[in-house]
Amino acid sequence: MSSPKLKRVALVGRPNVGKSTLFNRLTRTRKAVVRNERGVTRDIQIEPVEWWGKNFEVVDTGGLTEEKQGFSPLIREAVTEFLRYVDLIVFIVDGRSGITHEDRDAYRIVTAAGLPYVVVVNKCDRTIEADQYITDFYEFGQNLVSAAFEQDFGIDTTVEWILANLGEEEIPMREGFRLAILGKPNAGKSSLCNCLLGSNRMLVSPTAGTTVDAIEADFRYGEHDYILVDTAGLRRAAKQKDGTEVLGGFKTREAVRKADLVLLVIDGVIGPAHQDARLIEMCLEHHKGVIVVANKMDLGKKEHENFRDWFREKVDEEFRFFSDVPVVFTSAKTGSGVDELFRKIEDVRQKLQIQISTSQLNKFFTEVIKKAPAPVYRTQNVKFYYLTQTQQKPPSFIAFANHPEGVTPQYRRFLIKKIQENWDLKGIPLRIFVMAKGGD
Repeated sequence: MSSPKLKRVALVGRPNVGKSTLFNRLTRTRKAVVRNERGVTRDIQIEPVEWWGKNFEVVDTGGLTEEKQGFSPLIREAVTEFLRYVDLIVFIVDGRSGITHEDRDAYRIVTAAGLPYVVVVNKCDRTIEADQYITDFYEFGQNLVSAAFEQDFGIDTTVEWILANLGEEEIPMREGFRLAILGKPNAGKSSLCNCLLGSNRMLVSPTAGTTVDAIEADFRYGEHDYILVDTAGLRRAAKQKDGTEVLGGFKTREAVRKADLVLLVIDGVIGPAHQDARLIEMCLEHHKGVIVVANKMDLGKKEHENFRDWFREKVDEEFRFFSDVPVVFTSAKTGSGVDELFRKIEDVRQKLQIQISTSQLNKFFTEVIKKAPAPVYRTQNVKFYYLTQTQQKPPSFIAFANHPEGVTPQYRRFLIKKIQENWDLKGIPLRIFVMAKGGD
């Protein structure tokens, strides 16, 4: 069953008026990157919230401007399009700056949407009469709220307006298998997201570094519900141009930690490189399953003879520590390979959730130990008693032994490889913990 829809409240305004600050206050998170810099928010970000017993979704949008350079035209187009899918608008302006040409332009977009809206005048000094700040903005209507989001002033009043205009709410349910889209800048992550979602939710641009925040979207494919998380492209630390990219990197790592499965998108024309290997290492450090998505295969086939073989050879070369990683070939531009991708997602999903009984494990374990010499700790052989699976996902196991410290990393890898072979779990990152058996 797909998740019921909540009413949506969009935060709209020109750049740097405080939309992301209000988003973070309303969601009680730090999901939106906040900096005193124009254009930090580039994507549309949605988060369900609960205030005073009522539930709704709050939507953070990019700053609206008439600038013709950079991301501005894309942001304007994305926000204008997305307002068709919201129910209320909180239009935010800067009280210290007074009304500007960009405010008037953004106001035209707000009124064209034909939705209920409130004008919130942010950055007001609480010690000064509100009229000194909001008088200029009466040309936008009589429904004005004075606020200072950084000081939590005016937020309750804003929420009161939202709740008074919500009408009947839906029951909140956020369920689904969480997929984090990871990759270097400009590998085609947002294009792939848009392809999977069937809409232009994610901002797409040929400029590397377009996505700053980790953006979530619920969707259904076939009979399964998913939550798709598009993350900021991670550069090597030395190449991160400013603090915004560094903040985006932190959010990417947070998204990986919360993911059920990571889709590592790689430009099929360029192929995997050292930085992609570092990204896989990060996923393995967080014990996450990974599927490599070779995107732009339509272009890759033109550039490389025997494209798939060439790409897999590059995978084996760069990912020597994880050569069994599953690989799927797609083209976000044409939609080719999407069905194959979801078949692989469901295949990996089942393997991540496999439960092996202790009796099966110990029968297997006994046979394996017979065929391979046990490790030696000082002058004694390590004696294994039994093996059992934990509740963790991907699968993890605990082996009980007389001398856990004698079980080397090499021997753990040997045991993991045997488990993968026996239960068809190649490409699934398994872990084995070794503990001392009580009383020994």
